[in-house]
Amino acid sequence: MKVILLQDVPKLGKKLDVKEVAVGYAQNRLIPEGLVKPATREALEWVEMQKELAEKGAEESLVKSQEMASQLDDMEVQLAMKVGEEGQLFEAVSTQKIQDRLKEMGYVVKKTQIKLESPLKEVGEFPVKLSFEHNLEAEIKIIITGESE
Repeated sequence: MKVILLQDVPKLGKKLDVKEVAVGYAQNRLIPEGLVKPATREALEWVEMQKELAEKGAEESLVKSQEMASQLDDMEVQLAMKVGEEGQLFEAVSTQKIQDRLKEMGYVVKKTQIKLESPLKEVGEFPVKLSFEHNLEAEIKIIITGESE
């Protein structure tokens, strides 16, 4: 029996794949659980339309990621932090602080996209990589300046 996968099914295939499966397997497990639907002519046309929509969405996502990466690449991001008498920071600069500062500047970046090996704990300039979808990367420079209490 030919079926269309409505979601990824382990050991069978990915979403929108058309597969040949045993009739009993389809009727007793796959269809009742909502994992597949029979591959009728109308359903196959629907699959083609869904694949086209997904392709357009992927292209738009690539363009947005490229724009964001090019805008942020080589950008300097300044953070003014409270420092003690000996120049140490009272709190470390984490991915959350970098994300918040980028948001203030008008850029929406997820914390998971900011690649920071460990929180920054001193005044200075630090290169930080940003990873975007489609294996795109940008590097920003975090400049931590001190403000005395």
